[in-house]
Amino acid sequence: MSPAQAEHGPPPMVQATGVSKWFGDLVAVSDVSFSIGAGVTALLGPNGAGKSTLLRMMCGLARPSNGSLTVLGKDPRSDVAVLGRIGMAPQQEPLLDYLSGRDFVELAAKLHQIDHPVEAARRAIQAVELDPDDTRRLSTYSKGMRQRIKLAQAVVHDPVVIALDEPLTGLDPRQRREMIALFHRLGAEGKCVIVSSHVLDEVERFGSRVLVIAQGRLAAEGDFREIRNLMDDRPLRISIRTDQPRALAITLLDRGVISGCRLESEDALVVDTSDPTAFRRAVAPAARERDASLLEMRPLDDDLESVFRYLVGQ
Repeated sequence: MSPAQAEHGPPPMVQATGVSKWFGDLVAVSDVSFSIGAGVTALLGPNGAGKSTLLRMMCGLARPSNGSLTVLGKDPRSDVAVLGRIGMAPQQEPLLDYLSGRDFVELAAKLHQIDHPVEAARRAIQAVELDPDDTRRLSTYSKGMRQRIKLAQAVVHDPVVIALDEPLTGLDPRQRREMIALFHRLGAEGKCVIVSSHVLDEVERFGSRVLVIAQGRLAAEGDFREIRNLMDDRPLRISIRTDQPRALAITLLDRGVISGCRLESEDALVVDTSDPTAFRRAVAPAARERDASLLEMRPLDDDLESVFRYLVGQ
């Protein structure tokens, strides 16, 4: 939802307008604008893209260097009341390892000054499928258990906006399915659930709106299918090892399946194609036509980092 679109529907629950954040000479977030409503929204981007900085600003833990960021129409840095309606599970693990999981979540409930903190902690721990009667210290928890107990403390006070920074890291496939189902249940209750991830397949399972963050900028936004199409439409660079690189390059150019090429060595050719499917169908017949041996083919930029670089350049 763009700011203009938000004017004609429910007010956004989180809104960023021209937000930038820098630390000395390092620009972490650059001129980002978006509006987020109820449901699950994914922040997709490589590590170091600025996702964690954005989440920290949403939760009032950092102030924008420029622009404005509001939660439920308020500034989370100056409005204490709105902080009680935000829950966050950070990527880092500053857990109080000497506490039990139950004590850790109860402490979060007490800090939010909610009624019946013991009962609220039990409900939150059960929601993430941990045992509320487990008295082991957090220092003994596995990575997956630590992720889930952080999620429990993030939701113990029934927040309206929930920010989760890489919450699925360390979970096994079954635990991931269960946590994603929990995200969707929270979203269906009218909560604004914002989940960051650098894993494309993970985000696909959210089935949600996606904000693509790269190099501190908003590179693209839309539902997952739209983002996937943008990524699939980008040019692909492929390295080919063959004993006839020049002849093969000429044939592929003649067939219109590559948009450019260069010779890397006597047996190496790098080509650019905007239609990987057509290229794959044409390369073997082209090699046979030239009596060339295909020794190796490998994509040079078929990874998320290159996808984000491409989107940023659009």
